[in-house]
Amino acid sequence: MTVRRVVTAADSRLRLAPFLRKAFEKIFPDHWTFMFGEIALYSFVVLVLTGTFVALFFDPSTAQTVYRGSFEPMNGKLTSAAYASAISLSQDVRAGLLIRQTHHWAALVFIAAIVLHLCRIFFTGAFRRPRVVNWLIGVTMLALALLNGFTGYSMPDDLLSGTGLRIAYSVTQSVPLAGAWLAFLLFGGEFPADQTVPRMFVAHVFLVPALLAVLITAHMLILIRQKHTQFPAPGRRERNVVGSRLWPAYTIRTLALFLAVLAVLFGLGGLFQINPVWLYGPFNPASATVPAQPDWYVAWEEGALRLFPSAGFRIFGYLVPSPFFPGVVLGALTFLLLYLWPLLERWCTGDRADHQLLDRPRDHPARLGTGVGLLCFYVLLVVAAADDVIARTLLVPITSVVYAFRALVLTLPWLAGLLAYFLARAARHTRGGFGEITRADLRAAARRSRPQGGAAEPVPAHLECWAEPGPRWKWRYVEHPEAKEPLVLVSTKHYPSRQAAADAARLAYPDTPV
Repeated sequence: MTVRRVVTAADSRLRLAPFLRKAFEKIFPDHWTFMFGEIALYSFVVLVLTGTFVALFFDPSTAQTVYRGSFEPMNGKLTSAAYASAISLSQDVRAGLLIRQTHHWAALVFIAAIVLHLCRIFFTGAFRRPRVVNWLIGVTMLALALLNGFTGYSMPDDLLSGTGLRIAYSVTQSVPLAGAWLAFLLFGGEFPADQTVPRMFVAHVFLVPALLAVLITAHMLILIRQKHTQFPAPGRRERNVVGSRLWPAYTIRTLALFLAVLAVLFGLGGLFQINPVWLYGPFNPASATVPAQPDWYVAWEEGALRLFPSAGFRIFGYLVPSPFFPGVVLGALTFLLLYLWPLLERWCTGDRADHQLLDRPRDHPARLGTGVGLLCFYVLLVVAAADDVIARTLLVPITSVVYAFRALVLTLPWLAGLLAYFLARAARHTRGGFGEITRADLRAAARRSRPQGGAAEPVPAHLECWAEPGPRWKWRYVEHPEAKEPLVLVSTKHYPSRQAAADAARLAYPDTPV
């Protein structure tokens, strides 16, 4: 009764009932790939909660101090306040190491989920009209997530993060004309500068999370305003959504996913060591760690820097250093391509229609081949960031590993993209997966012609309404009515009259007779 009174009082003042009733009836698709976006959202929640705890004990300062704590190898030694607070958080604060490592794992999972979510959107064509704005928001969130991840793991002022900052400083300085000014603006002076860690702290804790929160909110509002996309299947049309209602089915499922994400992240934080700054030691400009690999989400830039040859030159007397191309140009071209892809595809295909149904990746061989080739390229760069580890493990010279990766980066993405393109052309008219491809399909793909016996014509479907005791009316969608086991989708709601049930059925399937 108390809950009912509170709800009634709130509704009498805020008039929430119509909005909540409509929100609870929203349909969400059931396909598992739609969970990537939710995993990213819940990882962000964990990042905010654990990051708040970490910020209470972290001192973003490079001022010299003496560490006094339980970690004996560093006890009584002079170090920066940032490094000393990171050691103290990990060794002296109760549950500090668990929270700190969970925060780091959540950052890795957050960015991984965003990448997987963008891949799902890219390969299924979910970025097309009317969802171009949400695609641009998603790409911006990826860029901000990369920036926040890098600043976060660079703040403890340990030897590994200092090595990464030194590389970032050099890359920033490599920008022609404006490099020195940009380095001063971002790092606060010549590296290592006293202002670097405080500026990264402000960006990491306040600016970037606030921007991410705004973009996530905008992303969700646009998602609520527009219909959800869905994969083609019997009963699914451009003007309806088949799946689970927000309440109670989808709510229970998404809460279970949230608890699963919490369990996995805290399990990783408690069981798997990550970024042990006490082993790296404090940053010293005269030293560097070997091997030294960054987190995976920036390792592609590291790999590009390691593989790119020394090719500096001058334009009108100004030096363009070789790090400028792999460190600045590659990243700029990557995100420029992501931002422009919806416009490029619309220009190439002439498709300006609205799309609610997703594509099977095989239905667009050019898009699939391009995506697979680019993913292969960046995966090779990530692996190349560990060329020193590979050389040490295989007992081969580091130069041999570098030359091998250069050859792979220049050839393997093209081969992978062409193979994906060819297989997609062979499989797009088959009913099964890639395992169902026949020699005839391969020959047809090679001839660029459609194989005989393409997709079957759709079988007419109809809607049915009936009364249950009460009377309460329901409706159902019936496809393949003449088949032995026809597809039947039954409404989950009851309606007061036949007309109301028929109107609801026509709203879900506007082109199907009742």
